[in-house]
Amino acid sequence: MDVMPLLLLVAGSAGIAAVARRTPVPAPLLLVAVGLAVSSVPGVPDYTLDPHVVLPLLLPPLLHTAATDSSYLDLRAQLRPVALLSVGYVLFATFAVGWALYLLVPDLPLTAALVFGAVVAPPDAVAATAVARRVGLPSRITTILQGESLLNDATAITAYRVALAAAVGEGATWAGGIGEFLLAAVGGVVVGLVLMAPIHWIRTHVKEALFQNTLSLLTPFVAYAVAEQVHASGVIAVVVVALYLGHRAWEVDFATRLQEEAVWKMVACVLESAVFALIGLQLPVVLRGLGEYEGVLAAWYAVAVFLVVVAARFLWVYPATFLPRLLSARIREREASPTWKGPFVVAWAGMRGVVSLAIAFSIPLTLHDGEGPFPHRNLILFLTFTTVIGTLVVQGLTLPPLIRLLQFPGRDAQAETLAEANAQAQASRAAERRLDELLTDERNALPAPLADRLRIVLERRRNAVWERLGQANPITGESVDDTYRRLSREMISAEREVFVKLRDGRYIDDEMLRTLLRRLDLEEAAAFRETA
Repeated sequence: MDVMPLLLLVAGSAGIAAVARRTPVPAPLLLVAVGLAVSSVPGVPDYTLDPHVVLPLLLPPLLHTAATDSSYLDLRAQLRPVALLSVGYVLFATFAVGWALYLLVPDLPLTAALVFGAVVAPPDAVAATAVARRVGLPSRITTILQGESLLNDATAITAYRVALAAAVGEGATWAGGIGEFLLAAVGGVVVGLVLMAPIHWIRTHVKEALFQNTLSLLTPFVAYAVAEQVHASGVIAVVVVALYLGHRAWEVDFATRLQEEAVWKMVACVLESAVFALIGLQLPVVLRGLGEYEGVLAAWYAVAVFLVVVAARFLWVYPATFLPRLLSARIREREASPTWKGPFVVAWAGMRGVVSLAIAFSIPLTLHDGEGPFPHRNLILFLTFTTVIGTLVVQGLTLPPLIRLLQFPGRDAQAETLAEANAQAQASRAAERRLDELLTDERNALPAPLADRLRIVLERRRNAVWERLGQANPITGESVDDTYRRLSREMISAEREVFVKLRDGRYIDDEMLRTLLRRLDLEEAAAFRETA
């Protein structure tokens, strides 16, 4: 097995993602663009998306890290718009886009057209949310986009399976399709509910951070595999488990949280970078199989489908936003009236991604029992590719200026800092009361300097947030906490140099050096988090 192409993909995509951080172009878009450019270079190996790899091996960890970073409470508060997009819109797009392609392409069966509709129905909000965080979209819109991306893949995969069964002649019916959809959705939730509590119990009772992180890495694959084994939705099972674990993460040992955060950031960075690079690298594979649809005809189909995909999202988002308010007095009383700007951004942020390509590549070559080729399979692959590229490039590049043009109200940094300071003050008072209680017990007796040190650390933590509101240093322009962080790092750096010199002089060995450096690393991390 030649591992060099895989190493080149991972290393190259990671390097491009690092470069993207220094440019105004979001990393997903730059990765796709470079992938497209590199795909035409002679000698570059073919990188064919294998659905048997993408869906069970890449999708679960990406969903897991996105769900654990999401807020269960925020998603619950936005349950209606998230459900309307992740379920209602995906089904609407499946029929709308499929019907449009059926009318557009001669001799294309409706069932095959609906297969294509299901393939391109789910937006991939990774790029959209990356842009949203960078330009400061309101948290409600970001939450809706995140929630949609967590659940819409399950709807699309189920719709695809039903449409595919009809297309290949396996006798699918509407009743059977609805039953399969309910089985997948309800079954995925049930599997997630069954797994989440035992997994969390293990995480809170196994004290070794190394084993806890091993369990963390295995969790999304276990949830996905168990759900798929019983013909339920692995996507929904992964999301349910991850939301629960993220919501209860505070109960896990601090060492596990620190390691877990670093590990999953690395995993997400590598997988997301490789996935978007893979999208661009599919160009030669798709073009080779296009056949009779080359040239102007293929370009016309691609542009028409892209326009239908974009229009279908607008046709769904605006009614889904305003009709519930018109029909329900309770919603009007409970929720503020939305403007046209929020739905416009949500509609324009419908970029497609690797899941659509992976599903498209899983379309079989032949019909049921080998009775002829799957109708227009190569055209469906090509249109999926052009739709993914078109939405990523056109909508992805225009989304940041569009958001700035619409002038959404920015986040109130001062109000957020005040809320943080008040929360810290309440927590500090509780900690002081607990410390006083503990010190009254003779078993907790401490020398006065050490007891005072505990109080000083607590006082510093309480004041750090308030200091963030203070004036900047007139000479350096730094805030108080920036100066504190810089001086703390300088002191720790001086200590670190001494430890290394002592090791080099054989006064201490490498094992002791690692112990001392780890202690300094934790102190530096604590100083950074204290003022971050």
